[in-house]
Amino acid sequence: MMTKPGLALPNLANAHPVYTGSNSLSPFHECYANRSTILRLAAGRFFVHYNGEDIQQAYWALRNRAALFDVPERPLEISGPDVVEFLNRIFTRNSDKLKVGSGHYTLACTHQGGLFMDGILFRLDDKKYWFVHPDGDLDTWFLAHKHNYNVSISDPQSRVLQLQGPKSLAVMNLATNGGVDHRMGYFKAGFFTIGEQSVFISRTGWTGELGYEIYTLGQNTDYVRLWNELITSGKKYGMVFSSMQAMNIRRIEAGILDSGSDFDTSMAPDEAGLRRFVDRDKKYFIGYEALKKRNTGNRIHGMLARSYTPKGGDFVHDGKNIVGYVTTGTYSPEFNAGIGYVRFNLAEDHIGNNYYIGNLDSSKHTCKIIALPFYDKNKKKSKMAKLDLQESITLDITNKTGMN
Repeated sequence: MMTKPGLALPNLANAHPVYTGSNSLSPFHECYANRSTILRLAAGRFFVHYNGEDIQQAYWALRNRAALFDVPERPLEISGPDVVEFLNRIFTRNSDKLKVGSGHYTLACTHQGGLFMDGILFRLDDKKYWFVHPDGDLDTWFLAHKHNYNVSISDPQSRVLQLQGPKSLAVMNLATNGGVDHRMGYFKAGFFTIGEQSVFISRTGWTGELGYEIYTLGQNTDYVRLWNELITSGKKYGMVFSSMQAMNIRRIEAGILDSGSDFDTSMAPDEAGLRRFVDRDKKYFIGYEALKKRNTGNRIHGMLARSYTPKGGDFVHDGKNIVGYVTTGTYSPEFNAGIGYVRFNLAEDHIGNNYYIGNLDSSKHTCKIIALPFYDKNKKKSKMAKLDLQESITLDITNKTGMN
């Protein structure tokens, strides 16, 4: 399937690669690195931004089979007699309601009610939790607020792999010798064995697909051996290794936001469409009092552009006034169109509206505002996106020949 003029995958030809030699390199780096590898930094860790792969092929492997990703997420361990009270102060959801072997997505706010951090909180036992965050200075935030709480905060030195896609369960079941099976529900987690090595595995991910995350146990992990076990288990099911490129396309389609780029501390959870992740029955958490006074609507929505791949920083306007800007964008092979998120200046009813992308005096491309997600967990396209594409005679989203 040919990409239309004006629509393009990320141009990585002129990107500057980061070479080996850093102590922050992934312990899996030697397993996949090549002359085309490009690294970026998040959470104090290098990750594979691009690895020379065909991005569309990797995307369809993720959608139809399975893909393995080396990601920079960093778990922090919080434990001690006061751990539940401490976490309830930090996060917007009730930590005491989490059962051992379960996790949930949660938020941390500033004292002004702004979104400071998001991530997944797992309960390992009654007095021990892991919080897995994508980036940011969470260590300092924890330390600044731990006074009067009898808790310990430590770094388990865990690296994270994500195994995502419809065949991920089959791969994981084989790798764990039947330990992980269909009974493992969403956000469930526990310790399992892969090739006689203990790892922590959760049924979570950043793609909207069925998937799992594998957390190593620091120096107790033989990383090359673990990698080889997973690659061997995945061969039977057509699993591929991919950089973050295919994952980023799929997370945008799934309506998953990225902390720091899609939202920041100037926005309240409501403004980022994350109100459902604030337990309003909690008596107190940092930012609670401020949020009671902030009653705003959602300012982040999807956008679909027929002739252009949006990129972060692009202005969005109505022909007279700038109404917002693009936080992130990509080309979607599913829609054969550009998609992304728009952060609007005001929380108004933007869904279904058409806007221009670019400067007020030079815009040539239009976009339609779409309710997120573009493509949901049941693998159904947004009704608005389907209607918009059906209106266009220049798009063909039904012919996938050669792309699977």
